[in-house]
Order: sequence, then C-alpha cells, then structure tokens
Amino acid sequence: MNATVPPASSTPPGSPAPGAPGSEPRFPRLLLLLGSPTFIVGALIVAWWIVCAIAGPWFVHLDPYASDPLNSLTPPDRTHWFGTDQLGRDVFSRVIVGARDILTIAPLATLLGTAAGTALGLVVGYFDGWVDDVIGRMIDAVLALPLVIVALLALAAVGASNFTVILVIGTTFTPITARTVRAAVFAERHLDYVAAAQLRGERAPYIMFAEILPNVLPPIVVEATVRLGYAIFAVATLSFLGFGIQPPSADWGLALSESYTLMAGGAWWTVVFAAGAIASLVVGVNLIADGVQGVLDQ
Repeated sequence: MNATVPPASSTPPGSPAPGAPGSEPRFPRLLLLLGSPTFIVGALIVAWWIVCAIAGPWFVHLDPYASDPLNSLTPPDRTHWFGTDQLGRDVFSRVIVGARDILTIAPLATLLGTAAGTALGLVVGYFDGWVDDVIGRMIDAVLALPLVIVALLALAAVGASNFTVILVIGTTFTPITARTVRAAVFAERHLDYVAAAQLRGERAPYIMFAEILPNVLPPIVVEATVRLGYAIFAVATLSFLGFGIQPPSADWGLALSESYTLMAGGAWWTVVFAAGAIASLVVGVNLIADGVQGVLDQ
C-alpha cells in the first residue's frame, strides 16, 4: 500500500502560515500610506521645505539679509537665480531661508489648536446635556465669525509677534477641531466598551482620554493635517497684512507685502517665487492630508 506524501510547504520553518494570526503586517495602514502616490508626492514637497527651514542658511550662496542698492530689482541671472528685490537682496536666498518662520509658527499653532480642540471636543461629546448646549452654542457662535477677522482683531489688541501669532491661530482653530472631535465622540460614547468602563467605576477623565480618545484618533489626525495647510495660509496672510511675522524676517508673506506693488513695473520675480513657495507648501500638506484620509477610509 503506497503512503501518501504530503506536499512540501513553501513557508519557511518558524514562519506563520498565510492567513494565520501573526501573518498580517504589523503596521498595515503605514504600509498603505507609503504606497500612496498622493502621500509620497506631498511628503517629498514638505520634506524639501523642512530641509530648507533647517539647513537653508548653510547652502544658500548669498546672504539673504544683505542689501545691495546698486543691484536692486535685477532679473534672474547666474548670480541671482531668482533675481533681487527692491533693496538688492537675493530673492532665491530669501525664499529658501523664509521657510523657517512659517514652518515653525504654523505647526505649533496647529498643535495648540488640535490639543485644545481635542480636549474640548471630548468634554462636550462625553457629557452632552447642558454642557453640550452651553459650550456647543459658544463654539457655533465663534465659528460664525470670519476667522481672519477674529485673528486680525486679536493681534491688533495684543500686538504682533511670533508667539502671539501662534496663540491666536491656535485659538481660532480650537473650536473647529472641537466640533470634529465632538461628532466623533457622539458615535463612540454609547458603545459597549464605554459602558464597561463606567460599570468598573472609572472616572470621566480616564474614560475620555484612555478609552475614547484612541478610538477617535483617525479623524483627529486628518483634521490636524488639514488645519496645518490652513495655518500656513493664515500665517502668510497675516504677514502680508502686517499683523504676522515682522521684518527683517525673510518670511514669504512678508516678502509679498513688501514687493507686490513692483509687479506693475515688471519686477515679477519679487512676487512669483515667494507666492509659488507658499502654494507648493500648502499643496504638499493637502496632498498628505488626502493620502491620510484615503488610507483611513479603507
């Protein structure tokens, strides 16, 4: 009688069989994210500007703050790759170095708004009742106001500085994030794991931050990424209006404010490159946000 020989397994010894527990990637969402062309393109754009913000002063070939009145408003050439501005400063060097302030202020403002909005949204969503009625209506009232106008009024009252810009933008983003988190908490607060924590006698702060928060992180991550794009635009807008980053910074919004009138005389390079830098950074952040949203929706 012939014995049946089992087929040889192609799985290496000690490795889990396909489909068995432990065979799945440890970080499936991260792998999906790294496979997203949208995310990769956005990450490369943002990474370039981060490198410029960190190491820009070391690889520009001309001093971004040195004035040369004899070479003012020089078109792009071999020496001045992006031309010079009305004070004779090298535009290329200023665009590269100008990434530093905006990539310091915008992420810090986004972090502040996300942290405060998350805490507020957890409280409002978890307690509901009169807490939601009072704080929720206050959030709606704040969101009814144009955020740029609110920021301008606040900065006009307290004065413009990097710290106050971070504080004001972060504060204006807080109610927006709180509304997103509140909606996510509403969908979670009646689930079994929350009821089990309440039956165990856990305190409300523990339930909100240890039980509910990890389950509402995906929308918070997406919201924070989207807010970062808005923060970059807000910083540039406030600087353009004279209420944001102050001279002698090479900030892009400030550069537009100082040079936009020169376009009528044909000095387009004083505006186009700074505006392109703002647009590329915002597009890069938005591509990252789209990539993250696409992965989290799968």
